[in-house]
Amino acid sequence: MSEETAFEAVSHLHQEFMKLPFPPGLAGADRAGFDLVLLDSDTAAWIFIWIKNGGELEAQGRSGLLRCIARLDRVIPVLSEADDPKYWHRLHEMASLVAAS
Repeated sequence: MSEETAFEAVSHLHQEFMKLPFPPGLAGADRAGFDLVLLDSDTAAWIFIWIKNGGELEAQGRSGLLRCIARLDRVIPVLSEADDPKYWHRLHEMASLVAAS
């Protein structure tokens, strides 16, 4: 995927993702040792910064995003249907596209 295509894809996915509500009942929830609200907000923040910067992240941002992806990799397998795994897969997809660009 070219840089331009990755940027367009993530921008579109991000617009759609921002319309989704945070999964109900997960405020304060912990999965695999991680607070889901913080994981969601941290990951989404790095994605937003990448979009705002035209597809660029500084070293600190890239490191932060990779930490979020590693956490999502641990959280997603332990989610139940009540945790709305589709929501977390979308977040992971966007973060992975950003990291690969």
